[in-house]
Amino acid sequence: MLETLELETGAVPEWSVVWLHGLGADGNDFAPIVPELLRPGWPAIRFVFPHAPLRPVTVNNGVRMRAWYDIVSMDFRSRADATGVAESIAQVEALIEREQARGIPAERIVLAGFSQGGAITLAAGLARSQPLAGLVALSTYLPDATVATAQVAATASTQPVFMAHGNSDPVIPVQIGEHSAQLLQAAGFALEWHRYPMAHQVCAEEIRDLGDWLGRLFARR
Repeated sequence: MLETLELETGAVPEWSVVWLHGLGADGNDFAPIVPELLRPGWPAIRFVFPHAPLRPVTVNNGVRMRAWYDIVSMDFRSRADATGVAESIAQVEALIEREQARGIPAERIVLAGFSQGGAITLAAGLARSQPLAGLVALSTYLPDATVATAQVAATASTQPVFMAHGNSDPVIPVQIGEHSAQLLQAAGFALEWHRYPMAHQVCAEEIRDLGDWLGRLFARR
């Protein structure tokens, strides 16, 4: 089981949000946005911020850092190490199972991620036979997109998706993220797509829009 940082917004959480950080960061990276995200009237939520394993990253000269998979190429069609992606999906599934064991059903669990974490979010979401409440993918892309969208689990497309990207992202060009969004929509996902005037980061407008989307998600359950 991955080590995690957890924040609960109420005594008895009714929802869980499992949030995956980007390359080289850790679970502390997105914890500070929780107060900015919360809205009056929301149910109690447990935010789970796991720390990715330490592994050597090929494109960074083999330096060990927290990463959800090795980056073996700059070509987005073959960028992500498939073995690492599969290992991380299994670790995320273990976290989701733990939330279920703690009383949160799958339909009240949101999987979210930024950059590498968002790539794992999308890959895991497409493979789920038991749908989650929703998927949040920020400044990211779907690894091995053509194969992944051809093998979507039967009910996976019932999961709503929030995707957002910076117009000036130098790490993952916005066109790559947009292409992944288009493939998901073609596969039947109800997807909300946003672009912002920013680089490889998050911004206040994005957090506002994500909060609106989550609020609509909570209201439907």
